[in-house]
Amino acid sequence: MTSPVISRGVGGASSGVPRSDLPRTFLTAVTPVVWGTTYVVTTEFLPRGHPLFAGLLRALPAGLIALALTRTLPRGMWWGKAAVLGVLNIGLCFPLLFVAAERLPGGVAATLAAIQPLVVAVLAVAVLSEALSGWRLAWGAVGVVGVGLVVIGPDAALDMAGVVAGLASAASMALGVTLTKRWGRPAEAGPMAFAGWQLTAGGLFLVPVTFLAEGAPPAVDLPAVFGYLWLGLVGGLIAYVLWFRGITTLPVASAAVLVLLSPLVAAVLGAVVLGQTLGPVQLLGFALALAAIVAGQLPAPPWPVRNRRTPGADDLASP
Repeated sequence: MTSPVISRGVGGASSGVPRSDLPRTFLTAVTPVVWGTTYVVTTEFLPRGHPLFAGLLRALPAGLIALALTRTLPRGMWWGKAAVLGVLNIGLCFPLLFVAAERLPGGVAATLAAIQPLVVAVLAVAVLSEALSGWRLAWGAVGVVGVGLVVIGPDAALDMAGVVAGLASAASMALGVTLTKRWGRPAEAGPMAFAGWQLTAGGLFLVPVTFLAEGAPPAVDLPAVFGYLWLGLVGGLIAYVLWFRGITTLPVASAAVLVLLSPLVAAVLGAVVLGQTLGPVQLLGFALALAAIVAGQLPAPPWPVRNRRTPGADDLASP
């Protein structure tokens, strides 16, 4: 017998976010906003050459803290489901994303990550049995174009391994988001416990990957301690509790498009903290990406129905 789950708002492809869920949408949007700080924190505070170690510290301690606070473990089939979701959302997504970031200009990597809403729109057809929505696909494409205009510079170069890693990272998290929506959340697990299961599973997956790829941990000074605490407590525990709480209750496409906020916040911080410039092209990209985010929270317009006639008396009398 399957466990009861908490899962609202699956809906069809035309579903949008009801007004009553707008506060939940804003709370969910906090997560990609926090994710947007990762680049600045990593480059300014953390030792170079150990991005997977940063990902490990972002996931595993946060997951263990969540388990200690909630004292709730998976039951039955949820041991396997939590492991699958943790690997897809965190364990695979992190190292693939870091490979893309190392082999590609940051703007190209961010643009590849921004295709996630498009992948979710397609996966929703196969996994959630939703109708394919041209509205979602069109605005998802607009969001990718907008992010590209904001973050891709004129000297951007492509490395095939980096491109594949970036696409695979986006696809991994998109599948994780869609399966999270498909399976819901067990009734006995609150948002923190649910996040803790996945963070722990993803972190345990990252342990051998990190030490095989990077070797011994780096030396850690006081700024690095601050950076790891930010990534672990804010970017890990708090952000993922809000994220998994949101994607199990909001329409899946509406939640997925919120990830476009991450590269936008990174670009703003780059301008404010690192002195990078934002010209007219970048501002146009901002407008397009923000429009895609807003459109993703609205219901798709209904298709016009033609040649519909009112039944007559003969129609009503026929068997």
